Amino acid sequence: MKLQTIACAVAVATGGFFFSHAINEAIAANNTAAVSNTIVPTREQALVSRQLATLVDRQHYLNQRLDSNTSNRIFDFYIDSLDPEHTLFLADEVEQYKKKYGANFGAALKAGDLSGPYQIHAHYRERMQAFYQFMLAELKKPQNLKQPNVTIELDREKAPFFKTQAEQRAHWQKMLVSQLINLTISKEEEQAKQKALKENPELANGQDLSGPEDMTPVETLTKRYTRQLERMSRLKSDDVLDKTLNAMMLTYDPHSNYFPPVDAMELNRQTTLQLEGIGVSIRPDRSNEDYTKIETIVEGGPASKSGQVKSGDRIIGVGQDGEKIVDVIGWPSNEVVGLIRGKRGTKVTLRLLGPGASMSQARTVTLVRDIIQEEDAGVRNRTVQIQRDGKTYTYGVIEIPSFYLNYRARRAGVEYRSVSEDTNNALKTLAAKNVDGIIVDLRNNPGGSLEEVARMLGQVIKSGPVVQIRDGNGNVSVFEDNDGGEQTYAGPLAVLINLASASASEIYSAAIQDYERGIVIGSTTTGKGTAQVQLDTLAYGQATLTQRKFYRITGGSTQNKGVIPDIKLVDIYNEEFGERKAKNALKWDTIATAPFKREGVVQSYVPQLAKSSQTRVSIDPQFKYLTERKNIAKQAEERKTAVLDLDQRRAELIELERKTLAAENVRRQATGLAPYPNWESYQASLEAQAESRAKMKANQRPPLPEEEVFVSEAANVLLDYSQLQSGTAK
Repeated sequence: MKLQTIACAVAVATGGFFFSHAINEAIAANNTAAVSNTIVPTREQALVSRQLATLVDRQHYLNQRLDSNTSNRIFDFYIDSLDPEHTLFLADEVEQYKKKYGANFGAALKAGDLSGPYQIHAHYRERMQAFYQFMLAELKKPQNLKQPNVTIELDREKAPFFKTQAEQRAHWQKMLVSQLINLTISKEEEQAKQKALKENPELANGQDLSGPEDMTPVETLTKRYTRQLERMSRLKSDDVLDKTLNAMMLTYDPHSNYFPPVDAMELNRQTTLQLEGIGVSIRPDRSNEDYTKIETIVEGGPASKSGQVKSGDRIIGVGQDGEKIVDVIGWPSNEVVGLIRGKRGTKVTLRLLGPGASMSQARTVTLVRDIIQEEDAGVRNRTVQIQRDGKTYTYGVIEIPSFYLNYRARRAGVEYRSVSEDTNNALKTLAAKNVDGIIVDLRNNPGGSLEEVARMLGQVIKSGPVVQIRDGNGNVSVFEDNDGGEQTYAGPLAVLINLASASASEIYSAAIQDYERGIVIGSTTTGKGTAQVQLDTLAYGQATLTQRKFYRITGGSTQNKGVIPDIKLVDIYNEEFGERKAKNALKWDTIATAPFKREGVVQSYVPQLAKSSQTRVSIDPQFKYLTERKNIAKQAEERKTAVLDLDQRRAELIELERKTLAAENVRRQATGLAPYPNWESYQASLEAQAESRAKMKANQRPPLPEEEVFVSEAANVLLDYSQLQSGTAK
């Protein structure tokens, strides 16, 4: 069977609301050149438009033609991708464009004619420039931040486009006031945090928590909008092509995607754990966001081998081989990444400024890009211990970040890395330690290779089907574990999942559940039940195309519905995303059951297991904290409007912070830690923790208590299960 790849969407970081993680952007590989504001498609881009339009028309799972109805939907998705809040284009402009291009949008793409979307994008850039110029002009005028009877809509995704420029400008004015209010409050809080750090330096925990540049809210916004206005001139043809072709792909389903060359590098990194670059991670400099700072250096990579690149260096210029160095001060980190990326064997020149150095001390380093193996990004295994009735029980934990497979290396007949081999080794390692059970942690795992997940299931079940696949013509094929009953591990097993567990993660957990081979614990998964083929031979960039839909061996699809755990724990994401929230997602359905034999008895124990779990969870300080934070977040998310009044907004934020701090301090007191005296101390401590963790390699970061509690509870559930089976439960 041909290699089928379950599209690896960008993994959702366990950050944001609950956890404070520094964001590092790994430098990989490709050239991106700034262009003028006049953008035209290249011959290769026109060719890939023809290729991809033909492929979706003929080979997508839906068998949906690129007719006028589909074309009009592509047009709508394209406009929404440019103007998601409906604040840039006017209603009559959208209507005129739809009359001119809507019915023939798909046919034009199939012919390689990109003139329509490129013309619309030019109008979009003009309107964005007008928006920034309007904001900059208004910032020179006094603004009233105390308008208690005026509100602004917080979500205009489904709102109509404005009919007149006057309506549009009135909303822009509200946006400006709202942003100034936010920045005013943020500045007050930063000042309070710096005061707390000065009074108690121990809060910094040895980290540099110096604040950003001391600017007024007006100065901050002026700098921000000036920078964004400059960025418009750096948009290139790839940006237009990306929006255009992905609007077409989204008309079929959310997981058929186009990736321009730079983004294709990231797709390959996720699926192979290899990147072509210089081997550093970067992020904005916290003390001055104009600068991008090198955070860590990968051992054995070009940067490390050169001995000339240091952690803490700021990148102030980037040049391609034989080209002039481009000044990147003020550029966002993702654009700096785009300049540094490039093919293996090509050269990139960096202009670096050391910490505290002046511009006259900047140095130039030329590096040759190479393949970087992300050794710390694959499968990890460890053990955890729990105490009960005076006894200690040890459980193995296998953390699987994605179902990776370097299929290019395999195709080339050279040595390659795969998740199934790494997992098999982890199972053997843990089994040799005579653990009382194993927990497979698939939280935040976005998916990967279908072949790999089938092999991995064969490591823990005896034999039989593991997943069913149906193509667009209704033909069903079955992936089998046909290793003759061989098992690497046959002991007690649990699988941890959450809303960010998708695709291959759902195949694995669903099969474990259907065979009753183990206990599935956590929260309902993403619901991505489609399989994509990765198209890496296009004329320009790469794509994923949905060609098949996968089903559980019991016949039900995981599409949209996801995998519902046996033992439910708090959903930290609050159903914020996933297939059930996605645009144009395929529907849930069923097919016939594949003959299989259950290998265990789990479901009859689930009511008792769930009851015991709930008793523990209800008194556990970490779970109580997560539940309270979830409720606070939900209340904040339900707000549809905001008042344009500084005092009221400040009061609302203080109340939100009061609830959040109270939840944190209840947790701290319950776990023997001293409570924070105020919000500023809490924020300083969180920031210090994030700074410290950012400097560690991923496999060296200790799990946070609010993350580890899920593992501990899974171990307790496994122990309950073993005791119920043996009749020793109390």
